Amino acid sequence: MEEAKRHNLYLKTSNLLSSFLIFSRLLHLGHFGEIMTRIPATSLRGFVARGPRITTAAFRRTGPYYSTMRAARYWGKEDIRVEQIPIPAVRPNQIKLAPAFVGICGTDLHEYMGGPNFCPTTPHGVTGETIPVTLGHEFSGIITEIGSDVKGFEIGQPCTVQPTIFCGHCVACAAHAENVCHDGGFVGLSGGGGGLSEAVCVSATHVFPLPQNLTLEMGALVEPIAVSWHAVSAAPGIGEDTVALVLGGGPIGLAAILCLKAKGVKNIIVSEVATSRQNFARQFGASSIVNPATEDVKQLILDATNGKGADVVFDCAGVPASIKSACETVKTKGTIVNVAIWEKEIPFNPNLITFKESVYKSVLGYDRKDYQAVIDNMRTGAIEAEQMITRKIKLENIVEDGIKTLINDKNNHVKILVDINDK
Repeated sequence: MEEAKRHNLYLKTSNLLSSFLIFSRLLHLGHFGEIMTRIPATSLRGFVARGPRITTAAFRRTGPYYSTMRAARYWGKEDIRVEQIPIPAVRPNQIKLAPAFVGICGTDLHEYMGGPNFCPTTPHGVTGETIPVTLGHEFSGIITEIGSDVKGFEIGQPCTVQPTIFCGHCVACAAHAENVCHDGGFVGLSGGGGGLSEAVCVSATHVFPLPQNLTLEMGALVEPIAVSWHAVSAAPGIGEDTVALVLGGGPIGLAAILCLKAKGVKNIIVSEVATSRQNFARQFGASSIVNPATEDVKQLILDATNGKGADVVFDCAGVPASIKSACETVKTKGTIVNVAIWEKEIPFNPNLITFKESVYKSVLGYDRKDYQAVIDNMRTGAIEAEQMITRKIKLENIVEDGIKTLINDKNNHVKILVDINDK
């Protein structure tokens, strides 16, 4: 009897080891993401260890021989290091993902050049963490482990993550405005891990499965597009006859073009100085371009609208000239939506909009419905997101090929993605 038990144990161990070696080999070759997205969920169940709902890939990273992982960590101004850190343990309400693709954001650049800004130097109100923190808040990934209290997800499912962190009990959270939580932040900036790593644990409520026709690369674009979707949705009466002016042709301004098109807007005017960004704006669907350095934006908008002005203006630039231009070009009782994060205080003359009874409205980030709306519009093709990707790089090259490239050559790039599996 004892011999039979030992034999059965040997067989089970051998089968588990075989699965482990197969998946380890796939991981080593960098094909994990591709393989996992191609295998049906029902087939994947055969590779799942019974009990703690964990894949052999996750075992590879969390087992006794793999207790650490690679991560890009922010230590301070001009100090980002790719180093080995402990692999996080999943909590009952969380999902663990193996990040696949991660976008580099303008916020990441500001942290590198002049931070810490968002990255906490004193314990964060929600995460309790301080720098160093793992970066990466625009990311997609594959589910590798599911917390015991979580239902409705599958191991191996490709997902994107809404990285918002909020306290849940402040005045803003009580008003269901978690995006402006008084102690708010982001996974990948404020602690709690980040996408620029080989494993991250996030609340299950922030995990969004990707439809079958969306790639993991596209999943990493949901976050920046959701910022623009939130902004475009804040403007009343958006539709086919709307005249929209977008100030600034950076990633968020370009994403605003995609979102306006998805909402049926035909007349999209973009104000941008850089020639390369003007070309991007045309490619993304702008109907006309104005150069504020050489042209009279106010007069051009008035001429194009028979003297009325733009129905809605989106300030994605956040400089003194842009707010003045927004106030001068918006129509009577029109709307200005401020999307930009301002670096410093500036002079502002409210009379420019007071005498037109125009509305100046600010927006920040996004919420769940924005995330789902972007995914739905990407699924149907109403938002053609893949054109945002201008480069893919390795995690180890995050600073030289990513951060510094976007600082020194920002006008020739929209979104650089870090491929976590490219080693």
